[in-house]
Amino acid sequence: MKRILIVKVTSLGDIVQALPVIADIKRAFPGVQVDWAADEAFVEVVHWSQSVDRVLFAPLRRFKKSRRWVDLKAIAASIGELRAFRYDCVIDIQGVYKSAIIAFLARSSRRFGYRNKDLGELGAAFAYTGRFGPRPLGNAWQGMRISAGEVLGYQPEGPAVYDMKLPEADAAPFEAGDAPVAALFHATSKDDKKWPVAHWGAVGNELVRRGFRVVLPWGSSGEREEAVAIAALVPGATVLPQMSVNGIAHMIDACSLVVGTDTGFVHVAHALQKRTVMIFVATSPSHFGIEAPYRSISIGDGHSVPPVSEALQAIDYVHSSPLDTSAAQHPATSA
Repeated sequence: MKRILIVKVTSLGDIVQALPVIADIKRAFPGVQVDWAADEAFVEVVHWSQSVDRVLFAPLRRFKKSRRWVDLKAIAASIGELRAFRYDCVIDIQGVYKSAIIAFLARSSRRFGYRNKDLGELGAAFAYTGRFGPRPLGNAWQGMRISAGEVLGYQPEGPAVYDMKLPEADAAPFEAGDAPVAALFHATSKDDKKWPVAHWGAVGNELVRRGFRVVLPWGSSGEREEAVAIAALVPGATVLPQMSVNGIAHMIDACSLVVGTDTGFVHVAHALQKRTVMIFVATSPSHFGIEAPYRSISIGDGHSVPPVSEALQAIDYVHSSPLDTSAAQHPATSA
């Protein structure tokens, strides 16, 4: 086994949680080259991995919106890069049309993807010469590790290894100050995943009482308005300026605690080994959640709004024991 291609094109949290697949492969096949194909919008995140040998990308999402010739040319150029090497195996752990097309265009006689019932888009099935086994019980992140291992003939062992290292900050570094920082990630991609502003205010007030400095990141104007509304309920809370993905990642790395909804940056916090609480309102915590003893926990049943008391109990849990980093070789090594 000399070269393998992983196809996972989106999104932020999904890509972060797929990174341990690389560590598993390299443990099973020392010296193997592992390339990764992603959408241009998330290529920066893939580069955080110290284990990826070559990152391939194209402006797929941007072209879908713009239909501009320049973006189409960039996609065409990316196909040439994709086909520059022959792969012993291509593993599509996305399972939609665009990921399947990438898998199909890659130079390989072995292309693997999900069974029809597990695909995100059924038409993606055309690209594969083989399929993963039945979707494993448990969360999606461990399932990706198991599926890749099935294809390549190994069993993933131990906690997930992210092997992430952030690049230098692209702006003035976030200053944590003297007090421990707690970041509240209230923003979500969908309104039904939101936790009420009043709940955020109650948690923020309790964190301030415990000596934390509370900060509120945001990405859009609507998210900023919500951050301002939460800050109005929490004395001393800071609404952060708009930040890049790199800047937010560095801010997370400076935090002592991250509390947030089911969103990508909370997965980043977990991968960076921060004490993390993820709140589920409308999605499945058993399928998409995070968990590490005394460090990361998911709350909620995915069908109702978790009460403030449940969030505070979770915060107590992740702060109830010192972190055991004995297995870590460097920052963001293990789950």
